[in-house]
Amino acid sequence: MKLHIKYLSVAVFLLFFVSCDSFKKSGKDTEENVKTHVIAENIQEVKIDIKGMTCEIGCARLIQSKLYKADGISYAKVSFEDSSGVVRYDQNRIDREKIKGIIEKTAGGEIYTVTSIEEISIDSSDDETQ
Repeated sequence: MKLHIKYLSVAVFLLFFVSCDSFKKSGKDTEENVKTHVIAENIQEVKIDIKGMTCEIGCARLIQSKLYKADGISYAKVSFEDSSGVVRYDQNRIDREKIKGIIEKTAGGEIYTVTSIEEISIDSSDDETQ
């Protein structure tokens, strides 16, 4: 009986070792395939008018921080003085409605309102300085 258990243990170990090795190889193939199918970025920049901000630090910086944490947003600048923000994002990863939702859900969702979102042209010289 003890001999059967030893053989069974060795067989399970070998099966595990062989399957892990083939899993690693298939994982590498998958990673290479993924690299060849990357979608090109579709960068857009928008100006967003925001109502409800009452201060620079507690409001504007909080909204800006929430935007920066979102997947697909590469630049965000929110100004209390102008009651607006500028957001640069990849349309393949996030859309305007999600950006609007991030802003309007900040601080519980009852304080900030997006009144307009309009596309602005991206200045290529800005890309080099950031």
